[in-house]
Amino acid sequence: MTIHSEHPFLPPEGERSVVRRLRGRWPGGVSVVTTGTGRSRVGLTVSSLLVVDGDPGVVLVMLDPLADLADALGPDVPCVVNVLASPHRDLAEAFAGVTPAPGGPFTLGEWHDGGHGPELVDAAATVRCRVATVADHETGWSVRHELTVEDVSLTDVAVLRHERGAYH
Repeated sequence: MTIHSEHPFLPPEGERSVVRRLRGRWPGGVSVVTTGTGRSRVGLTVSSLLVVDGDPGVVLVMLDPLADLADALGPDVPCVVNVLASPHRDLAEAFAGVTPAPGGPFTLGEWHDGGHGPELVDAAATVRCRVATVADHETGWSVRHELTVEDVSLTDVAVLRHERGAYH
């Protein structure tokens, strides 16, 4: 086996998506969106989301239509947006499916099953939501899920950010 310094799956410079490159330069907070209880818990690392102020507030989440979380989040399903803190890099990678998590990603960190789904005990913020709508078409390669904010818990912990393929 040979170890290379370059990324083995990175397309050549001229074939890279300019939109994907733009998204990579757009810093964003990293969250794990979760739903379910016990053995039916499911979660996914999500940085493609938008928080919209209003009464009620709304979180727009863009999900891969093939993700288990997209299947689990139908209309009126409760869920949690766990905003990750700086120490949660490994947890973000595990929920993204990038690194292994023997026993599943919920074995990383301390979780408790709240009324809306699994909540990360030391999250920078916990947003308890309910799915209002799921778009009936894809936007780009994602499906938009509109979540109604029902409750928010905030801390003063620094939020984990992702930019240009690295966590900050």
